[in-house]
Amino acid sequence: MLFQNNLNFDNCIGTYTLLYGETNTNKTYYTGKFIQFLIESKKINPKEISILDFAPPLTIIRNNKIGGKIEDFYKNSTLCNNYSFQGEIIPPRLKAMNIKELYENACNNFKKTYKILKAFNDNPAPILIINDISIYLHVGNKKLLLDSIKKVNTFFGNSYYGSSIKTDFTSLFSLREKRIVQYLVKKIKNSYFMG
Repeated sequence: MLFQNNLNFDNCIGTYTLLYGETNTNKTYYTGKFIQFLIESKKINPKEISILDFAPPLTIIRNNKIGGKIEDFYKNSTLCNNYSFQGEIIPPRLKAMNIKELYENACNNFKKTYKILKAFNDNPAPILIINDISIYLHVGNKKLLLDSIKKVNTFFGNSYYGSSIKTDFTSLFSLREKRIVQYLVKKIKNSYFMG
């Protein structure tokens, strides 16, 4: 389904929602706006909201604006249950000079994202927010992700789905990522393509 700027956030409560698309299509912005809506309009206790932020810090690499945390778009997201890890997520394709480095980056990211996904599964909250799901899915298990989503009443997440950040040696890696995101789109009824 194509994303409309007038997405009714009321319709995202009690269901599962996925935003997916290219870089710079406001996926993280709208994810932050949904959290703001929950806290400020619906008066939901922030401790009922768990945030797993898999995104790398906002940077510009090869003229692409990459990453960005939810906190960059909604400061009060820090009031929620934010699951954190040591270090930062590495944009795997853009920080790799060859295929070996690509998979080293993806594996390092997986260790971080798996740790907080597992921590969430051990103590789920009613609302789950995940920023930049594809970072986990580069190496991670889609079943574990879907099992996590099924534990909650409301899920709102976003994922990269595009072609702007691939290079010659990352083609197969990018193709696998696209196929897994397509699988998620089929599983999550309210999936919106951001362009």
